[in-house]
Parts: sequence; C-alpha cells; structure tokens
Amino acid sequence: MKAPLFSYEEPESVEQAVALLGDGVRVLAGGQSLMPMLNFRYVQPDCLVDINAISELDFLRVETDALVIGAGTRQRTLEYSDDVRRLCPLLAEALPQIGHRQTRNRGTLGGSLAHADPAAELPTVAMALDGVVRAVSRRGARDIAMRDFALGFMTTALEPDELLHSLRLPLWAAGHGACFVEFARRHGDFAIVSAAALVVMEAGIVRRASLTLAGIGGAPQRMTEIEALLVGQAPSRDLLAELARMAGTIEAQEDVHGTAAYRQHLARMLTAKSLVSAIARAEAAND
Repeated sequence: MKAPLFSYEEPESVEQAVALLGDGVRVLAGGQSLMPMLNFRYVQPDCLVDINAISELDFLRVETDALVIGAGTRQRTLEYSDDVRRLCPLLAEALPQIGHRQTRNRGTLGGSLAHADPAAELPTVAMALDGVVRAVSRRGARDIAMRDFALGFMTTALEPDELLHSLRLPLWAAGHGACFVEFARRHGDFAIVSAAALVVMEAGIVRRASLTLAGIGGAPQRMTEIEALLVGQAPSRDLLAELARMAGTIEAQEDVHGTAAYRQHLARMLTAKSLVSAIARAEAAND
C-alpha cells in the first residue's frame, strides 16, 4: 500500500506547529507507528505536521520531585539516561522492551503517548507513575492526568488543535521497588499483556503500591483495588496469590493474538511476578 495524498508542513517552533493544527491534521514525530498506518490507509490526513525540527520539544529535566520529558525526546535517549536509571527504574526497565533498537532510535516519548496503543510500554509506565501530560494549543496550555488522558483504543483526550508538549513523571522515594514485565511472542513484538508495579516497604509492611496492567483492554488500567488491599499489609505468599487471582478476573479483550481467558491467565501470572520482584527489590534496597 501507499500513503494517501496529503500536504506536508515542517514547523520550527511549537508556536508555528500549533498554528497548523486542527481537524484533518496529524502530527509526525518518530513515525514508527504513524508511517505504517499511513501506508495501510488506516489514517488519511489532509495535512501532516512534522515536528522533528522543533528542538524545544527534546529535553529531559530533573525537578525536585519529578522527571519532565519533552514530547520529542527519543526513546533511545531515555534508555541511556543516567537520570532515568537512577531516579525512575520502572521507566528504565520498560524502555529496552519497546520494539527493537532501530525503533527506539526514532521513536519518541510523545509519539507513543499520543498514539495510545493499548499494549505500549510508555503509556503503561506513565499510568503507573500517575504521570501528567501537558498539551499546548493556540488557546494556551493545559495539564491532563494520565488517568484522564488515555480514553480507549488509540484514543486520547487531546483535542484536534492540541500538541502533546511534555510528560511529568512524579518520582517515588529512594529505596522503592519497581518492576516492569511483559509477555510477547517474540522480543520486539507488541506485548500481549504487561504489568508495571511499584512498592514502598517499611519494616516489612507495604506503605505504598501501584499496579498497572496493559494489553487487557483499550487502555492501560490501574488496579486500584489490588493496590488498596496490599497497602498496610505484610506481603505474604497467600496474600500475593490472592491478589494475582483477582487480577486474573479482570475483563479482557479477545483478538487474533489471544482469547480473553489467555489474557486473564497472563494478567494473573504477570501480576504475581511484578509484585514479587518489586517487593524483593524494595526490601533489598532497605537492607
């Protein structure tokens, strides 16, 4: 297949870019998802706005309590960042599981978030960390919590005239445990199911927890009920087995890659694996 006809714009600033946005316009960042979609004519825009020349969207900033990452930042840059490895181990563990090296060389943070594939690693991490997306338009800027940003299958809260500018990831306290695991048929394939877990331990008790599953439905899902049952408890084998069982009862989609029952089985297994690993890492960090 060949891409449909469209006009092409290459702005050099955010101000120029947002002036071009509106109905019938698509934004090109890394292009790792958009280009195949164009060639299959899954999307047929009137205009393509290429933001690769906008250097102000390519940044990684460490703040007192957060990492702030520009939408144009390459995934490979994040993968090799000492700040990411030191401050945000969940993101560091997820990044090498995104596609292949060539994919990460071109793929951007903002492109992955805006594309909103339900199995993508970066939206899952952003959901687990209570990330906040900043969107800009001619009307100004607004912040959107990740729980409100991912609306469903390849659907976000971005308006047609808005550009994804950056992502703010709140940092967890030093000594927390984090684990990102996924199951794919081959390395580099889209995950069928993935799990992202974070845990803070104190004197053998879970003081804070986050668990997100992806690939189950149209968007990553925080398992808030499981989190609530884990906090304040000593994570015994029986408790973790019960929480994993609960994860396996989640409503799951069915497609050519797997049945709903298969995804529920993976949800149960990956929940157990991610929680056990996150707890072990938290305990080791506090020894």
